[in-house]
Amino acid sequence: MSATAVRPAATGTTGDKPVRVRRKAGAGLGLVAWLAGIVFFLPIAWMALTSFHSEEDAATNPPSFAASLTLDGYREFFGADGGASPWPALINSAVASVASTLFVLALALPAAYALSIRPVKKWTDVLFFFLSTKMLPVVAGLLPIYLFAKNTDMLDNIWLLVILYTSMNLPIAVWMMQSFLAEVPVAIIEAARVDGAKLPTILTRVVAPIALPGIAATSLICFIFSWNELLFARVLTGVVAETAPVFLTGFITSQGLFLAKVCAASLVISLPVLAAGFAAQDKLVQGLSLGAVK
Repeated sequence: MSATAVRPAATGTTGDKPVRVRRKAGAGLGLVAWLAGIVFFLPIAWMALTSFHSEEDAATNPPSFAASLTLDGYREFFGADGGASPWPALINSAVASVASTLFVLALALPAAYALSIRPVKKWTDVLFFFLSTKMLPVVAGLLPIYLFAKNTDMLDNIWLLVILYTSMNLPIAVWMMQSFLAEVPVAIIEAARVDGAKLPTILTRVVAPIALPGIAATSLICFIFSWNELLFARVLTGVVAETAPVFLTGFITSQGLFLAKVCAASLVISLPVLAAGFAAQDKLVQGLSLGAVK
């Protein structure tokens, strides 16, 4: 009786060790995650602090943490001192990013449906072809696109950027949404088909609501890629279709001080992306983890 009574206690003590080890490992991983987050956040915090300094204080080396704060950088960015207004460039970026994202979703959803729920022959080769289009350096296609835009009178046209951003983001959108739509139960689609639903109805009323987190994640990534694109916008636009990143590069000159103004402009131009990511963070996490746990 006594020997039997002692054994459970010894087993319980031994069994607690893996639990303590897992807890310590989890605490260690959590600490590493916090440190990594702080490291990634420090440049953004430094940029925000520099944007509230004067140009003289921002240019000091080493930097001064106790320098007085001012809004001169933001006033210059918004043209308070007679400079160019950033609003046309911000509106152009918004139009190009939102319109191209909508076009990408309209094209990627049926393509991903055909590659996942209604798979075509050799669908893996099709996905590889989509992904292979991203392997070409962007600068390699710059000259042909420029000549095409020049011969068709599309230079400095915002809709040229919409077409380019749509074609650039479509492969990655199809690749992402194919994995998301693969998790949609086929039985639901078959039931809708039995009830007489056509393909457009199935895509918009059956597939899209179920895959909404994945669609939100894809939309956000396409929006970020379009908003931050600089090379094509720099070469193919002038004054009418100038985007926010191109407008930002105009503050960098070979003479004078511009660090505080550039930091202020960078922070303002980053706000739409940060706001979109914050608004869709729950859908983004669900979409990026869709299918990870069965």
